[in-house]
Order: sequence, then structure tokens, then C-alpha cells
Amino acid sequence: MTRRNLMLLAVAVAVLGAAPFIGGNYVLRIGTITLMYAVVAISWNFIGGLAGYPSFATAAFFGLGAYAGAIARTAGVPETLAWLLAMLAAGAFSLALGFVILRLRGHAFAIASLVVIEVLREIVTSWDSVTGGGAGISVPFAAATPEAIATYYYWSMCGLAALAFAVLYHVARSPLGFGLRCIRQNEDAANMVGINTTLFKTAAFVLSGVFAAGAGAIYASWTSYIDPADAFDIVISIKAIVMVLLGGAGTVLGPVLGAAAFMALDEFAWSNFLEVHTGILGVLVVLLVLFLPTGISSFSLPDVLRRMRHKHGSPAGASGR
Repeated sequence: MTRRNLMLLAVAVAVLGAAPFIGGNYVLRIGTITLMYAVVAISWNFIGGLAGYPSFATAAFFGLGAYAGAIARTAGVPETLAWLLAMLAAGAFSLALGFVILRLRGHAFAIASLVVIEVLREIVTSWDSVTGGGAGISVPFAAATPEAIATYYYWSMCGLAALAFAVLYHVARSPLGFGLRCIRQNEDAANMVGINTTLFKTAAFVLSGVFAAGAGAIYASWTSYIDPADAFDIVISIKAIVMVLLGGAGTVLGPVLGAAAFMALDEFAWSNFLEVHTGILGVLVVLLVLFLPTGISSFSLPDVLRRMRHKHGSPAGASGR
């Protein structure tokens, strides 16, 4: 990690630590959502950024974790244990699912992962006796002040984000990360040089499922209510991809920076262009992706100025002075 990225990380840690003390519930809500986005972006980065597999299953894992955690809570399981059980359930599910759909590549894999969201949503909707069906399920919440509840879930999501970031950092520097980058470049060549591509990409898929489910489980407890449409929302998958592309796919700091940038753009669009919020947000994201194709984490002002000079000037023009 470069010195600049270390400084950015230090600033992020300082902001996260100060957030509960510099604002009320609004700041904590924005902070919790941003941290949740960071977790789902990191989860997608394992399979989509490092391995290069275009997965849309993030929303499926998020919803599975939300419902597994909510069901465990209604059964009387302590909250932290319910979150861990949700992550284990998603890990087992993503392991079994990975052995099936990771045989596919490209568009076929993307479509298969997209179908998983709809399948799980239909199962949850029709399983009334356990999930509450289309009416959703209420999650028990602690009898505490709104400020205490907001602070608790902020730090809970912060802890999960820190764990996800630490695992991503370790994976990126490990043989697993090297193997995943080889798969992204050329999976057939990676197979030929002895990399167990099936094992490596399955491990990335499981990590993606575990952390997305953890975010879903905490989200369900935080909101105290979930329904199939909210838990299995394809927009969650799309946002995860956009945030990673904004920050820098396959990088360690990229998903975190992308989540923060996306949330800042979202709040800016809501505050200034309420009636056309979605359109303005889309335009801002497209502009960032166009001008920073490798993501915010690789931003360098000298490089940007050099590219601008290259576009507006030509070698022939320069030599003819």
C-alpha cells in the first residue's frame, strides 16, 4: 500500500472514530449506511475485482444474511451470535452454489448469479410460516434510547467493515490473491501453470457471500424489519459493482473509497436535485468512471494533467513549434 493510500486510510479511521461525537443520529445513520456499502463493495471485490467474475449474487447473499439473522433473533438467539450464524449459513450456501455456477464464465455466470436473487426471493416469499412471506418479518430490538441504538449499530457495522478490510488486505497479499489475479488475466493459463482455479475462485465466492451476509444481518437488526423486496434488491448488487469501479477494482482501498464517494455523491444529489436525484447521480458516476477509469484509488493529479495535455496537444504540433 502506497504512502498516499496509507494517509487516506488514516484519515478514514479518524473520521470513523470521530463520527459518533461530531453529530447526532443523522451522522450516525449516514455513517452506518456508508460502512454497510463498504462491506458489500469489499465482498464483491473478492470475486469481481480480484478474480474478474461478474457476479450479481451480492444481493442474494445480503438478503440471505438478513433473513437468517432475523429468523435466529426471533428464535431467541443473542444478536451477535445470530449475525455469526447468518454469515456461516451464507458461507455454506455460497460454497455449494459456487461449485455449480463457477463452472460458467462471462455472461453465463452473470446471468446465473442474477437468477439466484430471484430464486431466493421467491422461496422467502412463499415460506410464510418461517419468513412471514411477502409481509416480511419483524426483528426484536433492544430497549434503549435512539442515540444508544444508533451508536451501537454504527460500531457494529464499523467492526464488520474493519474485519472485511483486514481480510481483503491479507488475501490481496497472499498466494490466494496472486492466484485470483491470474484467473482474472487468463484462467486457462492459470490452470496450465498449476493454479487450482476451482479452489481459488470458490474461496473468493465464499468470502463474498460471508461478508455480504454479515452486512445484511446487521442491517436487519438495525432496521428491526425486513421484507423480500428490500432484502433481495438487485440494486444492492449494482451499487456494489459501481462502488468498486469508482474506487478501483481489484485494489485494497478501492471499495472503501468507492463507497465513501458514492455516498457523498448520493447525498449531494438528494440535497440539490431532489426531483431528478437518480438521473444526476447516474451522470456523476458515469463522469467519474470516464475520467478515472482505474478508480479513485489510482488518482494522481500529475497523471490527470498529463493525460489532459496529451488530449489537447499532439506530438506533431509540439515538434512544429
